[in-house]
Parts: sequence; C-alpha cells; structure tokens
Amino acid sequence: MPKVFGTDGVRGLANGRLTAELALDLGVAAARVLVGHGEFSGRRPLAVVGRDTRISGQFLEHAVVAGLTSAGVDVLRLRVLPTPGVAYFTDLLGADLGVVISASHNAMPDNGIKFLAHGGVKLDDALEAEIEACLGEEWDRPVGADVGRVMPHDGTVAQYAAYLVSTLDGSRDRPLTGLTVVLDCAHGAASEVGPRALRDAGAKVITIGAEPDGLNINDGCGSTHLEPLQAAVLAHGADAGFAVDGDADRCLAVDHTGTVVDGDQIMVVLALALHQSGHLTHDTLVATVMSNLGLVQALSGAGVEVLQTAVGDRYVLEAMRSGGYSLGGEQSGHVIMREHATTGDGVLTALHVLQRMKSSGRSLADLAGAMTRLPQVLVNVPDVDKSRAESDPVLADAVAAEAALLGDTGRVLLRPSGTEDLVRVMVEAPTQETAEVVAHRLADVVKAQLTH
Repeated sequence: MPKVFGTDGVRGLANGRLTAELALDLGVAAARVLVGHGEFSGRRPLAVVGRDTRISGQFLEHAVVAGLTSAGVDVLRLRVLPTPGVAYFTDLLGADLGVVISASHNAMPDNGIKFLAHGGVKLDDALEAEIEACLGEEWDRPVGADVGRVMPHDGTVAQYAAYLVSTLDGSRDRPLTGLTVVLDCAHGAASEVGPRALRDAGAKVITIGAEPDGLNINDGCGSTHLEPLQAAVLAHGADAGFAVDGDADRCLAVDHTGTVVDGDQIMVVLALALHQSGHLTHDTLVATVMSNLGLVQALSGAGVEVLQTAVGDRYVLEAMRSGGYSLGGEQSGHVIMREHATTGDGVLTALHVLQRMKSSGRSLADLAGAMTRLPQVLVNVPDVDKSRAESDPVLADAVAAEAALLGDTGRVLLRPSGTEDLVRVMVEAPTQETAEVVAHRLADVVKAQLTH
C-alpha cells in the first residue's frame, strides 16, 4: 500500500486521491488505534471534528464522522474553525482525538485530514503508522447502543475568540483600542473568528477575504498572496495588516507603509517582547535552518539564543517540547506560542504582535526593524542524485570553501528535497549579487557531481 500519511496528515485532491471511502476508513482506523491505546472505564471515547471552508470538507467531514461513530466513538462537530481552534477544543473538552479537515494554504481542489492526540498535539509518526496499518483490515463492529453519537458543539466561534483575547495582558480592558488593522482571512477557517477576536480586543478591524463560498479559499488572497492586504493597509491608513492561510495556523504581516513583515521578523518581535518581560523560556527561540541569518544576528545581539531544527513545524514542536521552550516557528509564518497554543495560530500571533505595538508605542515597521534581513537566494538543482548530496567529498569541500569565504557575514545551506528529485542550494550574503554568485557557483558543482 502506498504511504497515506505525509508530513502533515493526509492530503491530496479531494475526491481524487482523497475520497469519501478513504476518509471513512481513516475514521475507523483512527478510532480503533485510539481505543487500543486508551483507558475509558466503560465510557465511549470522544472526538472533536472541525474543518475549513472548502466545499469538499462537507462530504469528507461526514465520512470521517461516520467512520468514527461506526467504531464506537462519540463526536462533537465544531463545524468551521481554524486548526489551532480544533486543537484548543481537543484539549479543553478532554477529547481523546481531534480531527481537522483542511489542506491549509493549498488551492481549493485539495483537502486533507489531520489527527490530533489527547491534549491537542499532533500525532507522532508511530501512531500514524498504526492508523495506516489498520486501513482495510477486518474488525469487530460495535452494534446497538455501543455505536457513537454525533452532537454539535454550540458557540465554538464565540468561545474560541474569547479564549484568544484572554491571552492578552489586560484582556478585559480591550487592550488594542486605538489600533486600526486589516485582516485577510483567505476566505478560510478564520473568516468569522479572526475579525471577532480582534474587535473584541478593541481594535478597529477592516476585513478582506472573509466571504467564503466553498470555492474561493486561498484564491488570490491570504498569506500566500499579500498584494490585496498591502493595498488595503495603504488605502485605509491602517497601523498594520495580517494575512492568515486557509486553516489559519500561520500568518504574515504588512506594516503601515505596505512593507511585508515575514515570519522571521514576527518571531523577532515576539521573542524580544517575551525576553524583555522575562517570559521567554531559557531565553531561546526555536526556528528552522531556513530562517534568515539576520534573525540569528538580531537575537544574539539582544542575549537571545536561536535553536535551529530541520524544516517543518513538527520538528520545531518536537524541539520545543523536549527543551520546554515557549516560542518557535518558521519563516512562512507558523508561529507557536506554547504558553497559549499547541500549534501555530495566525490569529493569536496577530493579537500578540498588536499588543507589542500598543504597549511599546512603536510601529510594526520600527519593531520589525530590529532584524536586518540578509539577501537570500535559493536555487533548485533538478535531476540529480539527491541521496549523495551530504556525502560527496568534492561537494562538501566546495560548500566549506564558500562558507569560509562568507565567514560570519553569510551562510550556505545544501538541502535535498524531501518530496522531489532535486537539491536546494540556499545562500545568504551581505549583498544580493554575492548571494547570487555563490549560489549559482555551488549549483554548478551540485550538477557536476550528482548528475545521474
């Protein structure tokens, strides 16, 4: 059987690779693994299920719920809610399992199914492997009163928005009063809860990308298309703008001049705020190796260490859990504030950046200016034997030589793609020209040494 789970659950073309039959089978398999690992003392296990706004999410939700309940699991339907909201309710309600139906920032035809363990954390690889191994197996079905029940969970948007606001200092006093912000909801899962949370915190909110019709999620809007947000911030004279993706687990920002503030800069703003207040655990930020060297330079100069992991928010989370760190994330805008959430949360991130602006009396442009982003060039070298990228001695010598030339002023990273037959060459340098020259020089060596 081909591997079903990828790096972030099961994802693919809805009704193509990801069918109702597969969704039902995944619900059954997840329930069987859950029951096998749980101790329920005579009660039925409980799952919560939420989704984004894709039209395919409707049939996939019903299929997953059918699978879960047919295997004896009670289900609370959260309806449309961001991924971090589903994680929140999985923990709050003591659910044994959470299910998110979303393909995040992918285009509308795709969809996905992601499972969360008790406490609202992502399943580890071993549990995903168990679920996959159960697909298609014969099993003993419960009958009669032993099948699961399906119930709506009322008030999820209001309850989750209230929680997000409660994470702010002075939350009862509308701490963001006086700020004007544009929020691009990507016509996705945050279309209702995002504007509500910001308004409840006191901000004046101009909303765009908040009219989902099942087909327009991520379509020319959200964190993957920042041009509408930039235009809206300038048109309304807003203090800042934020754009989330379809399931709202990430966000990017725009300052009052229309300049993009990426995930690295957002992490610098939050890390320095937490460091100043004494709430940055071990005075350390967790980021991936793709974060700009400017982030490391800005934070090290302020007494904050940066622990870098492999690319992927799951690796950031693993490092945060094992070291007890409070803040981590990725350049793409996945920012994990572990004191308040078990996963990246775009609306939560926006609230706390705005709080930093308000409490400091500084603009987002000024706060983000603490980090100087080094020019970064990424060159993909296709049709090569990526398995030898880390062992070829000639290539290793070339990388070492270029790194020595750059010294502390730049960085070289060679990374085999996890999904494609190519090697990525990333170079950061003091100037764009230097970064381009070094990157293409190394790309030539990669091609010469690793061509099949």
